[in-house]
Amino acid sequence: MIKIQKTENQKYIYFTKSILDAAEINVGDEVEVTIQNGRIIVEAAAQARRRSDLQTLLAMMPDDYEPEEINWGKPSGKEVW
Repeated sequence: MIKIQKTENQKYIYFTKSILDAAEINVGDEVEVTIQNGRIIVEAAAQARRRSDLQTLLAMMPDDYEPEEINWGKPSGKEVW
């Protein structure tokens, strides 16, 4: 069991190394925090973004979509064209 701690203006939870390892979250990683059915869900932002697979994303494209070439201007770094 983990106890919620507090400072003057904030409340926080310390996660053990084993919990972070199991969740594949490292110190410094960005996380997304959501509330679902009264539960606090903490997940690595990269994991949260992987919820959709390519087939699902492609199915959302309009049938009349036509790719086009876009001129992004002159190279500004070491791009090779």
